[in-house]
Amino acid sequence: MKLTTNLVRIIVGVLFIFSGLVKANDPLGLSYKMQEFFEVWGVSRLDPTTLASSVIMNAFEIIAGFALLLGWRIRLFSWLLLALIIFFTFLTGYTFITGKPTNCGCFGDCLPISSRTSFLKDVALTVLIAFICWQRKYIQPLFAAKLNNILMVLVIIFSFGFQWYTLRYLPVVDCLPYKKGNNITDLRKVPANAIPDSSVILFVYKKGNEEVRFTAENFPADFSDSLYTYVDREDKLIRAGVNNHPPIKDFVLNTATGADTTEAILAEPRVVLLFVQTAKDAASGWQKKFEPVYKAAVQSNVPVHLVTGTRADLERAIQGTPLQGASVLTCDNTAIRTAARTNPCLYVVEKGTILGKWAAPNMSSAIPLLEKK
Repeated sequence: MKLTTNLVRIIVGVLFIFSGLVKANDPLGLSYKMQEFFEVWGVSRLDPTTLASSVIMNAFEIIAGFALLLGWRIRLFSWLLLALIIFFTFLTGYTFITGKPTNCGCFGDCLPISSRTSFLKDVALTVLIAFICWQRKYIQPLFAAKLNNILMVLVIIFSFGFQWYTLRYLPVVDCLPYKKGNNITDLRKVPANAIPDSSVILFVYKKGNEEVRFTAENFPADFSDSLYTYVDREDKLIRAGVNNHPPIKDFVLNTATGADTTEAILAEPRVVLLFVQTAKDAASGWQKKFEPVYKAAVQSNVPVHLVTGTRADLERAIQGTPLQGASVLTCDNTAIRTAARTNPCLYVVEKGTILGKWAAPNMSSAIPLLEKK
């Protein structure tokens, strides 16, 4: 039993560390997923709360996983993990049954798994953690108490420090479709091997006091305008398509007049895009950090566009600064949140291909890509 218990604690500990690290690489991604759950349940958006909850939850998974491996305060963490996994099982079960949201985000964007797989994983983990709670007497500290304490302090510092870094400087591992080297133009297209949805048109008519539905192929034998009154038509999904959505959706860049300029911008030999989700929430002093990049781009005749979901706020933010002459474009806010995991986020794009992306603190790293050669 001792061997089994320790094998189970290693499996559970490693899984929680892996899960926490994958999500800690992109805490904003988990916070957006939390907001999806709030919206499904009719709760208003709570951005600051969800981000803080995301950071704490990711850190806890890492800390609890290491606590299991080190045998540190095993009674406390075994019960905390059991409570957490029961909560996770409820969420993944809800997603599996209702289909909302479409994905629970259990392993972030780096390892997307189906809602069914997520639910079954959590059910299995619930059983394993319950077993650990039952047999925790067989789990002993891996090292002396002082060394275990030092190691856990280091783990705690790392679990929060790593997330601070990714929130400030972008994820260390980019698993999004907008990662460096990807071509936005190509990824806006439906994959060549896509299978479209299969649907049928149903006509809804009223015959007497009864509503009847039928397709164009099976009209009733007694159909006539005197017996049937048209009510509506419906599109009924017969079979869901496969791989029939482009990896990049809703990425449309509009001018002040509402003109779609996406294709023209992505066809440029080189262009600078600065995504500013909301000017009021952008990193402090971002204008000053972006000015050298803007100057280098102008000197090299490289077009510069600021992309935002709130044009008026951004135009006010750059008024009276060296950036006030820059083009301001609008884009769907969800697309911006996916493209820019920091606010703001700088892109240098060459004919649709992302050459690089940077957060505000290291925007100057883009200048070599813009200088004349």
